[in-house]
Amino acid sequence: MSGEATRTDAQFGASADAAAAHIPAPRGGNRVGRAQLLVAVGTDKHPFDRLVGWLREWYGEVADEVVLTVQHGHTRVEGLPDAVPFLGHAELQTAMAGAALVVCHGGPATILEARRHGHLPIVVPRDPSLGEHVDNHQQLFARRLGAAGLVALCETRQELRDALTAGLAEPGRFTVTVDAEAAEAQRTAVRRVGMIVEELVAEAAQRRHRPWWRPRRGPGPNGRHKL
Repeated sequence: MSGEATRTDAQFGASADAAAAHIPAPRGGNRVGRAQLLVAVGTDKHPFDRLVGWLREWYGEVADEVVLTVQHGHTRVEGLPDAVPFLGHAELQTAMAGAALVVCHGGPATILEARRHGHLPIVVPRDPSLGEHVDNHQQLFARRLGAAGLVALCETRQELRDALTAGLAEPGRFTVTVDAEAAEAQRTAVRRVGMIVEELVAEAAQRRHRPWWRPRRGPGPNGRHKL
């Protein structure tokens, strides 16, 4: 991550350490049958092989406990059942409504939809240093929400495994109360955070591309070049 990106993160006061995987405390409830798990990587053109690879490894150990649906976008998938490139709006709503757990990338729209359906989403943000996105806005956004307890933030394989293990044991730990007024307030707040993150990332990009030299502007009245 660039120096500019590091300073941007500091502006939020939400470093990776401060926003470690936020797995909620137990709220009771037992696992019944096979858990419905929805994975959504969004529609970004960059592949998200890291998340799919982590899930494939984990799924091989719990296949008899999970009914898995994977929306994989432009990421290749092998060895994962019910994998579809994209879901239409209505299909995504149906999948989220029927899921016990939702795992997704750090896209604001996907996170908001998951919470609207009563899920505390398990979020793995895309990392631009791995070719998963053009910038680090998903990391900044997800860390901010993770620190506030609005998502279960997972940035490592082990954090994801821990969250999924907890979710299979007690799915109720990854649900949120859906209240129309409170939900709208949260959506507004999340959108605002997203806008701030985008503005800061844009400013960082401008600083990276600003030339260190100042071009000559041509001769002045006295025949000398002005800088």
